[in-house]
Amino acid sequence: MENRVHAMGSENTMEGVKFASETAANTNRRALRDIKNIIGNPHQHLAVSKRGLLEKPAAADPKNQRGFAGHRPVTRKFAATMATQPASAPPAPVGSDRQKRNADTAFHTDMECTKISDDSPLPMLFEMDDLMSSELKEIEMEDSEEVAPDIDSCDAGNSLAVVEYVDELYSFYRKTEDLSCVSPTYMSRQTDINEKMRGILIDWLIEVHYKLELLGETLFLTVNIIDRYLAQENVVRKKLQLVGVTAMLLACKYEEVSVPVVDDLILICDRAYTRADILEMERMIVDTLEFNMSVPTPYCFMRRFLKAAQSDKKMELLSFFIIELSLVSYEMLKFQPSMLAAAAIYTAQCTINGFKSWNKCCELHTRYSEEQLMDCSRMMVELHQGAAHGKLTGVHRKYSTFKYGCAAKSEPAGFLLDA
Repeated sequence: MENRVHAMGSENTMEGVKFASETAANTNRRALRDIKNIIGNPHQHLAVSKRGLLEKPAAADPKNQRGFAGHRPVTRKFAATMATQPASAPPAPVGSDRQKRNADTAFHTDMECTKISDDSPLPMLFEMDDLMSSELKEIEMEDSEEVAPDIDSCDAGNSLAVVEYVDELYSFYRKTEDLSCVSPTYMSRQTDINEKMRGILIDWLIEVHYKLELLGETLFLTVNIIDRYLAQENVVRKKLQLVGVTAMLLACKYEEVSVPVVDDLILICDRAYTRADILEMERMIVDTLEFNMSVPTPYCFMRRFLKAAQSDKKMELLSFFIIELSLVSYEMLKFQPSMLAAAAIYTAQCTINGFKSWNKCCELHTRYSEEQLMDCSRMMVELHQGAAHGKLTGVHRKYSTFKYGCAAKSEPAGFLLDA
């Protein structure tokens, strides 16, 4: 009897399991799926509503004027897709009654979203039009800009020419050249020296530079260090020569392979200063300039612009003669290093050719037109005319030698003053 009862209980249990399996298969869901998730069941305070994370209620959305709760914004792609698709009946829901109600709700939701997108303008329409128009303007500006001719193809095999990034290098020089400039009126703040004393100092340093056979970069950096230091510190006249020789020592340490010793500089100054004086002045200069010696000088631009002008040796020497005359003149401090270099080459071309000469290649690489260079060039012509006269003739004597091609003996381009 007991065995029979157990057998009946087992059969009832197996039938219950079989019924549950068939029910789950017919409803297309797993058993126990809707436990505590029945419609109308009180929401648990620890439960997380995924729908609440994605949608906002109708009251929280001020733009939802139709009363539709929680619809997402319609994208342009979705609206275009819905507009091209033919209207179709809602898909036949399969499953329980609750799944049928959810499917009907989803269909009506999609239809209402489509209706809203048809009645109202697409979102971000004006913003997209403005963005596209601005992009078209940028493209037109890029197309209108002229590309500078390639002047580096001949140096493709020269690793020292750094053809790969030479354009970026000079673009950086143009952006930072203001850091190397000083106020053209800084001498008014000096109490014991003036611009004439500065000219005498630099004219003397050009001769020292020539006697020591130093690099061209050293001379231009020396003058730059002197001007930047005098623009910040008040110097008495008996210390001005000390500032000059110390600036040349610093420039040599930065540019030269073989640096002159301090004792040689003492002899050059006729023992007016001691070794301790030079070392102390060196400390003061680097402290004032904050050890910043990496500044673009006119020499940096001269090499690049001469290459763009396809210059020969004669034009190169004449250009350097003109720009070294500009180093001595205090009035030329109002021009940037790149303009000084471009104007010197332009003036040299006019001097050699006897007429105005400035082609498109030079204009694109220097970024200066002939009109922009005219004021600076006229001042250079005046300096050329008076180079052989007066007290400051060091540059003229230097470039009157055969080593420098007797460039100083060229006839100045006086016709530029009449233009």
